[in-house]
Amino acid sequence: MAPSTVAFSLVALSAVAAALPATPASQGFSLQQVAVPKGVARHPAAHLAKAYSKYGAAVPSNVAAAAAATGSVTTTPGQGEEEYITKITVGDATLNIDIDTGSADLWAFSSLTPASERKGHNYYKPGSSSKKLEGYTWDISYGDGSSASGDVYTDTVKVGGVSFDKQAIEAATKASSEFTQNTEIDGLLGLAFSSINTVSPKPQKTFFDNVKDYLSKPIFGVLLKHGAPGVYDFGFTDDSKYTGEITYTDVDDSEGFWSFTADGYSVGSSSEDSVSASESVTGIADTGTTLLLDDSIVDAYYKKVDGAEYDSSQGGYVFPSSTTPPDLSFKIGGYTATVPGKYIAFASVGSDQIYGGLQSNSGIGLSIFGDVFLKSQYVVFDSEGPQIGFAAQK
Repeated sequence: MAPSTVAFSLVALSAVAAALPATPASQGFSLQQVAVPKGVARHPAAHLAKAYSKYGAAVPSNVAAAAAATGSVTTTPGQGEEEYITKITVGDATLNIDIDTGSADLWAFSSLTPASERKGHNYYKPGSSSKKLEGYTWDISYGDGSSASGDVYTDTVKVGGVSFDKQAIEAATKASSEFTQNTEIDGLLGLAFSSINTVSPKPQKTFFDNVKDYLSKPIFGVLLKHGAPGVYDFGFTDDSKYTGEITYTDVDDSEGFWSFTADGYSVGSSSEDSVSASESVTGIADTGTTLLLDDSIVDAYYKKVDGAEYDSSQGGYVFPSSTTPPDLSFKIGGYTATVPGKYIAFASVGSDQIYGGLQSNSGIGLSIFGDVFLKSQYVVFDSEGPQIGFAAQK
C-alpha cells in the first residue's frame, strides 16, 4: 500500500526521527510525472543515436543522418503532442527533470549558462546554500549531437518528500541547441549506480544513494504509462499499481547499470504464429532510453510484422501504418513480461510508415530495456542484493 507522504531533511534527521510515525513504511514518497505541451519533435532515429552514444557504441552514418532530420513526428502515438517530466527542487529553483535509470548524473541549466542558451528554461542559481567544488567539472555528449558541460556545486535538492543538503549538482555553463530548444526539460536526474557518475576528478553520489538509508526500504518503484503521466515511488512498492506478485531477478551492477537477464523471449500470442526462443537476453533497465534495443530479437520480430523492412534512410526498421505489430514477451524467472504490439508502433515517419520501437543495439554488447518495454510494467529497483522486480501494470 502507498504510505502517507512525509517530508524530512537528512541534515536534521535525528531531530525529525522522533516525530515520525512509528510505521517504517511512512518513510517513503511518490513522485508524480506531469504532461506538458510539446513542440515539433525530432526524427525518432535521434532516440536511437542518443542511446548508441550513451553506451559507447558507434553511431552508423545513416542513423546519424536520419537523426539530424527535423519534422513533425509524434513520439508516442496515442498520447498526442506531449512529453512527460518530473518536478524537483534544486537550491531555490523548481526544475522540470528527466529521470534516468541509465545514468548517474544530476545536471541542470544554471545561471552560469549564457542567457541566450537558457532562454525559456527554469534554471539553478548557486546561492548562499551552495558550495562550489573547485577543480571539478563534467561534460556530456550524445550521438544525436546534443552536449552539455560545466561546473559542480553542492546544494540542497528536494525530490518528493525528501531533501538532501549536500547533493552534487552539475551546473551547465554551456549546452547545445538540442537541449536549449527543448524548453520542457531543464536537466536530468540519474538513478543508476554512483560508480558511473561522470564528475571529474572524483565521481559523486546520486541523490538516491545519498537518501536510500533513510527510506523505509532502499528501493524505488517505476510506473511509466502509455499515453499518461507516470509515478516514481521511493521507499515502498504500491500494490494498487500492479497485478499478481512482483518477480525479482538479480542485478549485475559491475558496470554501474541496472543490468539483468531475461531467460527467453517470444513474438506473438498465437501458438501457430508465435516465435519463441530460449536464449537469454541480458540488458539494462533504462528509463532514459526511449526505445527497446536488441540485435538477437530484432530480425525475428520484424519477420512477423507485415510489410516491415529496414529503411536506411530512416535509420531503422519501419512498417506500414496499417499493420498491427504482434506482442513481444520476455520470460523473467517464472514471470512473462509482455510488451503490447501497439507500443512497438512508436512514431510516424510519413508516407504511411511507422518507425519501430524495437531496433538494433548496434554492437553495444547488451540489450537496452527502454521505455517501450518499461511502460508495460511496474518495475522495482532494489539496491539491496541488488535486484530488480517486475509485475504487470493494472
